[in-house]
Amino acid sequence: MQDNWERQALTELLQAGIKEQRSARRWSIFFKLIGFGYLFVLLALVMGWAGERSAEEAARGPHTALVNLEGVIQAGGEADIGVVVQGLRDAFEDDNTRGVILRVNSPGGSPVQAGQLHDEMLRLKRQYPRTPLYVVVEDICASGCYYSAVAADKIYADKASIVGSIGVLMDSFGFTGAMEKLGVERRLLTAGENKGFLDPFSPLTEVQRAKAQQMLGEIHAQFIQVVKNGRGKRLANDPDLFSGLVWSGERSVQLGLVDGLGSVGSIAREVVKAEDVVDFTPQPDYLDRLAKRVGVAAAAHLGARLDLNLR
Repeated sequence: MQDNWERQALTELLQAGIKEQRSARRWSIFFKLIGFGYLFVLLALVMGWAGERSAEEAARGPHTALVNLEGVIQAGGEADIGVVVQGLRDAFEDDNTRGVILRVNSPGGSPVQAGQLHDEMLRLKRQYPRTPLYVVVEDICASGCYYSAVAADKIYADKASIVGSIGVLMDSFGFTGAMEKLGVERRLLTAGENKGFLDPFSPLTEVQRAKAQQMLGEIHAQFIQVVKNGRGKRLANDPDLFSGLVWSGERSVQLGLVDGLGSVGSIAREVVKAEDVVDFTPQPDYLDRLAKRVGVAAAAHLGARLDLNLR
């Protein structure tokens, strides 16, 4: 009887050991898979896998240079104009560049940043008159993005792209009614009668409203003039053209906002006549991009109450 007990205990002990080994093997495989997955993602980020080759990887033959602008146009954001401008400069400076494409996908953003990109595009065109500059629209090219785009020699879009929004907005909220209901008193002390201009916790006076509208009108007039300078006689005589409306890419061709329909591949192949596309968009370090996004999010949370955008 004692032998049976010892045999049973030994059997259970061996089975427990086998189970523990199997469990440890499974966990080992699991962690190895996680490790391989991490290395795979890291390798993809480092190499910047995409359909186009980077400037460093490209053969030094004739090519179409590509620079990407994606996201809201703002300093330090995804569509940081400093990064886009550097890519354009590198693209134009390359002796084997036969044409430059700025691929855009942006709802707009800062009028100052959009204006700086527009001016730099004009400067590069003057400096490299033999190298054409085209804009290719993906999903959207609206407001500040279109402000920049009109500096190109020609603009192309997909038939379903969204183009236009030639206007300016300033948005905020007013909380005076809610404060009265809650019994909250606003104590704002200023030096200068207009220092509290458009404070959301104070009533909006007619003088302030008129001043804000005047400023918006001035920037809108600048926007309209830039578009007229860039598009010239290609623009249709439509009363809604500068009203802030948007149109499909197909309708935009009829209105003269874009020159035709096409993609990066088709424009490189059929217009530039250099099918080899080389991506000159600067690729920041992944950790730098993460830190930048955290900083932009914090700045947006703590930002000023005036939100003036070409969006």
